Amino acid sequence: MIDAAIYLDHAATTMVRPEVRDAMLPYLGEAFGNPSSIHQFGQRARMAIDQSRDIIARSIGAAFEEIVFTSGGTEADNLALAGAVFAKGGKRAHIVTSAIEHEAILKTAEFLEHLGNRVSRVGVDKTGMVAPEVVEAEIGADTVLVSVMHANNEVGTIEPIRDIAAIAHLHGIPFHSDAVQTFGQLPVDVDDLAVDMLSLSAHKIYGPKGVGALYIRHGTQIEPLIHGGGQERERRSGTENVAGIVGFAEAVRLMIDERAETSDRVRAMRDAWLKSAAEQIPGISLNGAPEARLANNINISVPNIEGEAILLNLDIAGIAVSSGSACTAGSIEPSHVLVAMGLPDHLVRSAVRITMGRTTTPEQMDELLATLKEIVHRLTSLRDHGLSQL
Repeated sequence: MIDAAIYLDHAATTMVRPEVRDAMLPYLGEAFGNPSSIHQFGQRARMAIDQSRDIIARSIGAAFEEIVFTSGGTEADNLALAGAVFAKGGKRAHIVTSAIEHEAILKTAEFLEHLGNRVSRVGVDKTGMVAPEVVEAEIGADTVLVSVMHANNEVGTIEPIRDIAAIAHLHGIPFHSDAVQTFGQLPVDVDDLAVDMLSLSAHKIYGPKGVGALYIRHGTQIEPLIHGGGQERERRSGTENVAGIVGFAEAVRLMIDERAETSDRVRAMRDAWLKSAAEQIPGISLNGAPEARLANNINISVPNIEGEAILLNLDIAGIAVSSGSACTAGSIEPSHVLVAMGLPDHLVRSAVRITMGRTTTPEQMDELLATLKEIVHRLTSLRDHGLSQL
C-alpha cells in the first residue's frame, strides 16, 4: 500500500475506477479472442471494440469511423504530426506549433526537423496563451499542419483553439489539438472546436494506461506510422488492446455524466484554496491564466524555494503533487513551459503543480495548505541560514 494519503497529481495520471476495471476483466479472461478472427471468440472482441468506438465517437461529436485507437496520447500526437508530414512526402514540409506543447509534440517535431522538414514554435504571453495572429504569421506555402494544445498540462491555460483552427482553415491547412488534459474537464466537440485531428488518452480520465485515440476528420490526409495487418482501417496496424479499449469507453461513459458537476466542484475548491494560500504564504504566485484555466489546475511558485524540495517534503508528509509535467519529472532542466512564459529563473525553479480530481475533498486541500505553509516556513529558515533545502 502506498503511504501517500492525499493524491493531488491527477494531471499526471488517475486511478482506474472500479467500474472501469470490472468492464475490462472479461476481456482479460474468457473473452480473449483476437478481434480480427471471424469465429465467435473473435467476433465477441470485435463487437466490444465497435461498441467502445461508438461511445467515444459520440462523446466528442465524431463519426464512428473517425476514431483511431492508439497506445495513448503520445502515439496519437506522433500519428497526427508525422502522419501529416509523411502524407506530403516526408520532407520539406512545415508545421506550426507552440513552444509550450507536451513533449510528445515537441519531440516529434524535432524528429521531423531531422528528416528535413521545418517547424515553427510560436511563443506565448506571460499566462501561457497562444495568440492566433502569431500563428497566422508563421503560416507559409509549405505548411501542412497547425497543432496547438487545447490546454497546457503544466499551468492549465486553455488556448483559443477555435480561433486558431479558423485561421488554419482560412489558409487550407488542417488543424490538430492535443486534448489529453481537457477531455475530462471541458466539453469537447470536434465540430464546435473545428479540429481536424484530436488526441485523447484514457489514463487521464480514470481509465487504463496504454490506450488512447486520435480523431481524424473525414478527408484529412494521414500516413500510418505502424504497418502490418491493416487494423483501424489501415491507419494503425496491430492487434487491438481490447480490454484497454473497453476500459477507455467505460471511463468516457462515466466521465460524461459527471464532468460538469466535478469541474464546478473542483473549481470552487481551487479558488478558495488560492485565496487562503495568498493570505497565509508570503510571496506565493499563480502561474498561468487566472480565468481561462482548467478547473483542477493550481500551478504556484514560492520565491527562492526549490520546487523539488517542496515536492519531496510534501511526499514525506503523505501528499503527492508534481513539480511539472510527469513525462519530464526526471529532468534537471527547468520547465520549458514556464521559461516560454518568461518567468524569472527563481520562480521557474520554485514551481509546483497541484491537480485535483473527482475524489478530492475540501479537507484534503486544507491539509495541503497547512502542510505547505509549514514546509515553506522551514525551508525559508534553512535558506536564510545558508543551508541546503534538499
